[in-house]
Amino acid sequence: MNYKVVETFVSINGEGKKSGELAVFIRLAGCNLRCSYCDTMWANEADVSFKPMSKEDIYDYIKGTGVENITLTGGEPLIQDGIGELIDFLMEDEDLCIEVETNGSVTIENFRKDHGKRLSFTMDYKGASSQMEDSMLMDNFDTLTEYDTVKFVVGSEQDLFKAKEIIDNFHLTEICNLFFSPIYGDINPEVIVEFMKVNKMNRVRLQIQLHKIIWSPEERGV
Repeated sequence: MNYKVVETFVSINGEGKKSGELAVFIRLAGCNLRCSYCDTMWANEADVSFKPMSKEDIYDYIKGTGVENITLTGGEPLIQDGIGELIDFLMEDEDLCIEVETNGSVTIENFRKDHGKRLSFTMDYKGASSQMEDSMLMDNFDTLTEYDTVKFVVGSEQDLFKAKEIIDNFHLTEICNLFFSPIYGDINPEVIVEFMKVNKMNRVRLQIQLHKIIWSPEERGV
């Protein structure tokens, strides 16, 4: 089968536990959410232009780059037809480190069962500022491992308090990597740092999106 690939490129990881490392990005079309701050809305439109690529095409492109970190992103990659087959195929190559960026509204449990700890998820929790918080799938927090990352996308102090509540309730500091990721232009990072200090947020990291500092926030393919 073919996958709807809207973008392929090599850059640095702008966020997550491998921030600053080279990665190959495979961006798939379509998403089930419409977040207020989405910076890839163009990739989610029904009429978006895409390149049909088979799993072999995608693998050949990846190997041709010589880069080992692979990020499957979107849109929302986990809603794509046949995504499990693509992940299976890529993970046959043990030299590749496969990361799936997911928006937090789609179950990751079945993929975790199939691939164990080698498959790494970077999962968002989208707070009230996103206007999509009701879509967050809380069961996913029970499936996370030390190889995974939860990125709390925050645009207000309300988002920060909700993130702390979830971190505490699910004991996430003992389970996975944790980041506060400010919505670009909506919240001063100093507010997040002060919140972390006041609430003794150990094992949680503030992360600024590197790709929006190095390049224009509107730049694609970076």
